[in-house]
Amino acid sequence: MKGFYIGFLFLVFLSHSGNAREIYDLQRVLETGLENNYDIRIIRNERTITDNNAVPGNAGLLPSVDLNAGYNGSLMDTEQKMVDGETNNRQNIFNQGANIGINLNWTIFDGFRMQVEYERLKEFQKMGEISTRLSLEDLISTLSAEYYNYLCQNLRLKNLEYAVALSKERLRIVEERYNIGSMSRLDLQQARVDFNSDSSNLIKQHEIVNTSSIKLNQLMASDNVYERLVISDTVITTNFLMDKDVLLRKTLETNNRLLLSAKNKRLSELDLKTARSVNYPYLRLNGGYGYTINLYDTENSGTTTEKQHNAGFNYGLTLGFSIFDGLNGKRERKNAKIAIRNNELEYEKIELSLKADLANIWMAYQNNIKLLRLEKDNLEVARQNYEIAMERYRLGDLAGIELREAQNSLLEAEERLLQARYNTKLCEISLLQISGQITSYL
Repeated sequence: MKGFYIGFLFLVFLSHSGNAREIYDLQRVLETGLENNYDIRIIRNERTITDNNAVPGNAGLLPSVDLNAGYNGSLMDTEQKMVDGETNNRQNIFNQGANIGINLNWTIFDGFRMQVEYERLKEFQKMGEISTRLSLEDLISTLSAEYYNYLCQNLRLKNLEYAVALSKERLRIVEERYNIGSMSRLDLQQARVDFNSDSSNLIKQHEIVNTSSIKLNQLMASDNVYERLVISDTVITTNFLMDKDVLLRKTLETNNRLLLSAKNKRLSELDLKTARSVNYPYLRLNGGYGYTINLYDTENSGTTTEKQHNAGFNYGLTLGFSIFDGLNGKRERKNAKIAIRNNELEYEKIELSLKADLANIWMAYQNNIKLLRLEKDNLEVARQNYEIAMERYRLGDLAGIELREAQNSLLEAEERLLQARYNTKLCEISLLQISGQITSYL
């Protein structure tokens, strides 16, 4: 019997363990999202394409070799009229032929155009890497912000649950006093109205929490978007040790938008090299080996050759130079120089924009840290004020409306502190993203 009881407890334990919900922290959320998110999987496939394209053959640096074979035949009638007036008529002359050959074509030199094209493909490969990192950073930033929003909404839910508990306690006190005749029906009705109002806010907050959970599941590409996530964090922590000078230096060195702009400038410089390639001669090599066989209709055509075989090599070199191209090369060089200047201006524009964004976010970060410290003090004062008000209310020395004001002040102080924590965290996420350090969350 004792063994049966222990076995039963063991089965119950296994049952509860099997149904235990997974607990997520920020790192696990990010790892899941980076592995499953559809946008990330697409951008990785696109990067693979740029990697596959960055090969010498795609730039024309390697020769092309073709193998071809053919068959031909003819069926014809001929009529020959000689000078002496004699006429020869031949009908149904059937001749056949077949051939097979291998040919090589190789552009040895084309004014460095092929080398420039290969370098361009390498630049596109690097741009693919940068674009992938940019997409990864965007997802990490979005997921982190939504994770802390979900945490914020759960904390707000707890605050509202606490508010409902306070209103319920007040309603209990009012009902007891109303039953013994020490409070009016108006006090009772007002306590019920306040309790229902807090309960309504709590119901709405459940919906907000659920919406945030669905969005997190969507970003992580989870199979079940309706499953309510369980997270390990219970408070929004903030890094107070960020340095503005370090952030600025990292931004100018590693920001992926800036790196992409630099690559665009490099591509325009390669366009100028390509336009200049027409000033050089080109040299092409071709060669091949072929075999042909022809079968002749000796019976109907009157020829004495029944079969003919041909086999051998062929080769050649072509050297050329463009003397006049309709001034297109000159036009392309001018446009390439303008494109280089435009990309330089675009780089400077993005750099200035990043500096401005960094300055704005840094100011918001500093202000929210000040607000955070202020709201911590405000919450402590509001909590003490409510405790005093509640004690006086229990003693009958304070009106219900005054207790409600103290309760609202406490709830508002909790909300302001929570919002300050969340806003500070959002500033931290933005600062890390703009400086290329957002992957430190992993």
